[in-house]
Amino acid sequence: MNIVVGVTGGIAAYKTVHLVRLLVKDGHEVHVVPTEDALRFVGAPTWEAISRHPVTTSVHDDVAQVRHVALGQAADLVVVAPATANTLAKMAAGLAGDLLGTTLLATRAPVLVAPAMHMEMWLHPATQANVTTLAERGVRIIGPDSGQLTGADSGPGRMSEPEAIHAEIARLLAAGRDLAGLRIAVSAGGTREPIDPVRFIGNRSSGRQGIAVALAAAERGADVTLVAAHIDGAVLADVRGRARIRLEHAGTASELGERMTALAQESDVVIMTAAVADYRVARVSDHKLTKDDGAPRIELVENADILAGLAAGRRSGQTIVGFAAEMPTDDESVIERGIRKRRRKGADLLAVNEVGWQAGFERADNTVSIIGPDDAVVATVSGSKREVADALLDAVLAARAS
Repeated sequence: MNIVVGVTGGIAAYKTVHLVRLLVKDGHEVHVVPTEDALRFVGAPTWEAISRHPVTTSVHDDVAQVRHVALGQAADLVVVAPATANTLAKMAAGLAGDLLGTTLLATRAPVLVAPAMHMEMWLHPATQANVTTLAERGVRIIGPDSGQLTGADSGPGRMSEPEAIHAEIARLLAAGRDLAGLRIAVSAGGTREPIDPVRFIGNRSSGRQGIAVALAAAERGADVTLVAAHIDGAVLADVRGRARIRLEHAGTASELGERMTALAQESDVVIMTAAVADYRVARVSDHKLTKDDGAPRIELVENADILAGLAAGRRSGQTIVGFAAEMPTDDESVIERGIRKRRRKGADLLAVNEVGWQAGFERADNTVSIIGPDDAVVATVSGSKREVADALLDAVLAARAS
C-alpha cells in the first residue's frame, strides 16, 4: 500500500520515526511529508533513511511530477502524526500553504490523525470544534492519550504510541477492502413535498448520516450510488468527486422512490438513510398562495412506503437496510417501536435512533441501535456519524455472511 505520513512540529515527532519503520517493515511504500517546523525536531536525513524516499516540505520541488497533487492522488492512506493544534485548525479550514496541506486537499484516501499537544490546547473549544469538523468529514482520530506531557504537567495530549497507531492503520487498510465488489445504493437527506411553487412540507434531516454511510462504504471498497434528497451544499461537498461514489438527486418522496427502486435492480445492498415524508399534498397549487387567498386548507395523502416496497421486491442475496427515527411513548421504548417497524416493513436490518428537539437531527453525533432479522439488537453504537456508519456496514457484512 502507498501511505503518506505527515509529520508536524511537535516533540512527539520522534515517535513517528518508529511508526514509519514499522510501516516500511510491513512492505508499504511510505512517503514522509514533514512541515518546516517538524524538521526542527527530526531532520530530513532521518526521514529519508527510514522511508527510503526523498523528503521535501515545499510545493516548488519536483514540479514536473506535480508532487503536491500526485502524493495525495496516489495514497491509499494519509496519516498525520503528530497532529498539532495548529495543523488541526489548518485541516479544518482547508488551508494548503505547504506540501502537507496540498496533499491533504488532493487526496481522496482515508485520513488518520494522531493529535499531540499540551492539555489546555487539546481541551480548548477551538481545538475541539476543529476535531468535530474533521470527524464529520470522515477523518479518523486516534488519541490523544493521557499521561506525562512536557514539563511537569500531566493529562490528555500525548500522541498515541506508534504501536497503537500502527494497529489502527492495519485495521483501516484491511477494512478498506472488505466491501470490494459490492454495489451499494444509499439515500440521504430529507424529502420535500411541495405546497405551491414556494412552500413545502419537509423535515430537519441534514443528510449527514447518509453522507457518512456513503463515504464509509466507498472507502471500504464498495461502488456507491448516493441519491441525495435535500442536503445543504456544504454537507454534500464532502462526496462530490469522491472515488467510487456516483451522486444523483431526488426532491420528493415519489422521485426518491423511483430512483431507489431502479437502483435496487443493480445493487447488492440498499440503505435507506433518507428521512422520507410520510404524506404529500393532495393538490399542489400552481401559483404562490397569498393572504388574499385566505388561510389554505391542505389535504394530505399518504406516500408509498419506499422501504417496504424495496424489501418486498428484494432479489436473492440482496440486503435491505432501513433507518427509523423514533420517540419513546408511555407504552413502547424506542427499541420496541423499531422491532415492530422492522417486522412491518420487512427490512433485513433496521437502524433505530431516538429523535427529539435536541437529539438525532442536525447534530454531529448519533446513537443508533441496529435490529437484525431475528429482532435482536445486533449492535449499539454512540459517537460520530462516521462511527455509526462503519458499525452499520459491519452489521451489513455480518448479515450477508450469515
